[in-house]
Amino acid sequence: MKKLILVALVAITSVMGMRAAEGDMAAGLQFNYASKNSMIGLGIVYQIEPVRNFRIAPEFIYYFENKNLSDYNVNINFHYLIPTNSNFKVYPLAGFSYVNFKNSIGGVSTHTNRYGANIGVGFEYMINNNFKFYTEERFHIIKDWNESVTSLGLKYFF
Repeated sequence: MKKLILVALVAITSVMGMRAAEGDMAAGLQFNYASKNSMIGLGIVYQIEPVRNFRIAPEFIYYFENKNLSDYNVNINFHYLIPTNSNFKVYPLAGFSYVNFKNSIGGVSTHTNRYGANIGVGFEYMINNNFKFYTEERFHIIKDWNESVTSLGLKYFF
C-alpha cells in the first residue's frame, strides 16, 4: 500500500507540472453524498487541463460517520470536456479510486482498504472568469461496495 501511495503522489506531482500554455488549473471544494450508506462527505479537488478539452482531476473526499462507518477516498479522474456554449460545459468522467473504510462498533475500530473505478458525468457553469459551479454524478465501482456518488462544488480557476 505504501508503494501505491508513493506512486499516486509522484503522479499527482507530475500532473501539476504539466500545465500547457492553453490549459487551465483549478482547485475546488465539494459537498458529496454517497448512496450505499447515506454518507455525507466533504472533498477537495485539483484540476489541470494539459491538452485542450482533456482534464486530469485528483481529489480527496472524507465521509462522515453514519451507521458506525466512515471512510475517505483518494480518486484520480479523467474528464473530456464537451463545450456546449461559453458558460456551460458537460464532461464524461472515468477514473481510479482508493477507499479506506473505518467501521467502529463497541469501541473497536477496523479498517478495510479497497481499490476501484469511477465512471460518470459532470456539468459546470461559469459564474465569472475565476469561479465555476459544478455537479458530478458517478458510479463508484468497488468490490462489495458499488454506489452512486453525487458531488456539488465550486472551483476557482487560476
